[in-house]
Amino acid sequence: MTRLASSWFVLFFALLLLASGCANYRIGVANSLIPAGYSIQVGLFQNATPQPGLSESVNGAIRREFHRDGTFKLADADDCDVLLTGKITSYRRSPVSFRPKDTLSVRDFVVELSTHVKATEKPSGKLLVDRLVTSRTTVRLGDDLASAERQALPLLSSDLSKRIVALLAEGGW
Repeated sequence: MTRLASSWFVLFFALLLLASGCANYRIGVANSLIPAGYSIQVGLFQNATPQPGLSESVNGAIRREFHRDGTFKLADADDCDVLLTGKITSYRRSPVSFRPKDTLSVRDFVVELSTHVKATEKPSGKLLVDRLVTSRTTVRLGDDLASAERQALPLLSSDLSKRIVALLAEGGW
């Protein structure tokens, strides 16, 4: 009889332990600030850097990422719940590795793009998100710096857009 009782106790404890592992899991949007199904308008991201073409690339990547993610609906100015705007504050290149026979020539560098992002609830004007988001990518320098940066820009914009959409969909961790 004690053996049967101890077996039930062990089984109950094992089930309790397994169930507690799922206690904090959430299905759907984890961010309580912006409910799922809200419509978001992506405003123009201003480029405050001397690097040309950043604003167009970032705006397009953010729209594609919202569409791919599907947590929020893209909307225009008339029927949106949240207005997303931003300012591209910095664009930096940092050397990572140099050519083996010429230590003054850069072979790989890291490109970093920092953007100040704001999400505002349109009807009330309440500021939901106000944060600096940074993305990075590594670029191998080919024949010239300009073509390497042109090739890195879509990667950089895509990484930034994934971070921004995750911030809005999942909240700040």
